[in-house]
Amino acid sequence: MSWAALLGLLAVLLLLLLLLSRRRARRPGEPPLDLGSIPWLGHALEFGRDAASFLTRMKEKHGDIFTVLVGGRYVTVLLDPHSYDTVVWELRTRLDFHPYAIFLMERIFDLQLPNFNPSEEKARMKPDLQALTEAMYTNLRTVLLGDSTEAGSGWQETGLLEFSYNALLSAGYLTLYGVEASPRTHESQAQDRVHSADVFHTFRQLDLLLPKLARGSLSAGDKDHACSVKNRLWKLLSPARLASRADRSSWLESYLRHLEEMGVSEEMQARALVLQLWATQGNMGPTAFWLLLFLLKNPEALAAVRAELKHTVWQAEQPVSQMTTLPQKILDSMPVLDSVLNETLRLTAAPFITREVMADLALPMADGREFSLRRGDRLLLFPFLSPQKDPEIYTEPEVFKYNRFLNPDGSEKKDFYKDGKRLKNYNMPWGAGHNQCLGKSYAINSIKQFVVLLLTHFDLELGSEDTEVPEFDLSRYGFGLMQPEEDVPIRYRARL
Repeated sequence: MSWAALLGLLAVLLLLLLLLSRRRARRPGEPPLDLGSIPWLGHALEFGRDAASFLTRMKEKHGDIFTVLVGGRYVTVLLDPHSYDTVVWELRTRLDFHPYAIFLMERIFDLQLPNFNPSEEKARMKPDLQALTEAMYTNLRTVLLGDSTEAGSGWQETGLLEFSYNALLSAGYLTLYGVEASPRTHESQAQDRVHSADVFHTFRQLDLLLPKLARGSLSAGDKDHACSVKNRLWKLLSPARLASRADRSSWLESYLRHLEEMGVSEEMQARALVLQLWATQGNMGPTAFWLLLFLLKNPEALAAVRAELKHTVWQAEQPVSQMTTLPQKILDSMPVLDSVLNETLRLTAAPFITREVMADLALPMADGREFSLRRGDRLLLFPFLSPQKDPEIYTEPEVFKYNRFLNPDGSEKKDFYKDGKRLKNYNMPWGAGHNQCLGKSYAINSIKQFVVLLLTHFDLELGSEDTEVPEFDLSRYGFGLMQPEEDVPIRYRARL
């Protein structure tokens, strides 16, 4: 083909793209429509580069509801927290999360499940919180204290994200997928540490590629690497390999039974188990990273948490160092640590709450307005911007305040306001409505257990007094907890 013919063809394609992207016009009753300046792509580049900054600009321009064109899709963004309940409790026949979940499941994890019904799966997969919490504590001790005993009392240097993520995911893997042997011996525990660390480091390679996988923007080299990592994980988490492991959770047994009843092949079962590893463990490590970093950067907060822990332990029947389990009563008696965790999540949890519009519908707003939504569009809530970073709701919203979620009497603060009205949804790291995180209580208990063990058994310091809180990796918006652009050097040592 000649250059002239090629240029002509490109011109025709650009014209077609322009016509496709511009043919939609705002109808009466619909939210403000912003198509951007690039045919078909619309605002895709800005959205992918820094979703929070882009959506902030759109909110300043259009208000708290608007529709934008993003890579050929029309996405209506709602940023009024008073109106969120209308969306998250709406019937699936009108607003449905499942199509988007299935799309990501296939694109990221190469997973296809016949007759997949997330609602049915959630109903059948309710975890045994007490059993999981007790097992997690045992496995955190295996991962953290076994290594510390073998390493001696000297200072060790590492990255805080590497340390937190490795410990929590490794212990979580052992909790859900089973351990080497029961009863446990020093040898089997050492094998558990090696094997779970292998799972973590392989998983972490996939986790780093996750935003590109979701957006379909992998380079050729990335695709080869992703294929290799996935194959390795599928082998590590294959049902045949897990069959010999001891103390497997009832959650795992129930999930595997569910997959078998659906007629899922062993190959697809392994892929499903990799997906579940990410869904159940992928956000706890980054949460613990930010929480510990904020404590290390705020001596007053760290002192308050230590004082609470000392008081709680003083009331307990035996020292934490001698406990084989950390009773739920103790975990529920830490309002300061709860406030620190809530504040950490407020600052760093940035999931997209997404629904597919299944039928033309009218969306009622809390202030009495009503907007028309079109079938086939996507509806997006982004609580990271509002309520979590809204200056009307939280004074100095960018600042970490460890007692922000505490009342003067030490009880949990739940009263936050916008436009003079009390908010129901004032902090939404776990989602809401029909699709709220099923493992919320397990995750909270696990993070608190990790912090208690760490503060009880270790000295922990930043690598330098001048260490700054790192910037976010902006590609992680929409995938749960934000991760840092770079890790933070720390040093730690076991207390003997």
